[in-house]
Amino acid sequence: MAMKMQPIKIASIEVFFDHLLEDELVIVEKLRSIVLECLPQATEKMSFNVPFYANHYSICFIWPGSIAWGKSTQKGVRFGFAKGYLLDDYAQILDKGDRKQVYYLDFSTPQEIPVQLLKEYLFQAALVDEELRKLKKGSNRKLS
Repeated sequence: MAMKMQPIKIASIEVFFDHLLEDELVIVEKLRSIVLECLPQATEKMSFNVPFYANHYSICFIWPGSIAWGKSTQKGVRFGFAKGYLLDDYAQILDKGDRKQVYYLDFSTPQEIPVQLLKEYLFQAALVDEELRKLKKGSNRKLS
């Protein structure tokens, strides 16, 4: 019998907030407000017990270390770009670890969040999302 990756199922953002450590909550709320400001068209949904944001495809997620994923955990809060490998990491702030597509940033305090840079990367991720939609619709344009 396969072991579940997570022992609980968090169904809403409100319940998610209730599960967070106090220091994580402050970081998550700041990251969430940035995402909602930059991606007003995006849908927020709970997946793997954390909030994911999508328009045509998954764009980003916010993953606090207290929400386990199998045996792997990180300290603080991870902000991930689902298609990070397609972003121009011009500021060289993204980490990919051993991932091929998902690139991320980890934060231990809200002060560590590079707000303006994160907004620029979110706008870029939204453009990538739109380009992927156009490509899927059969457009002859290449993803730039």
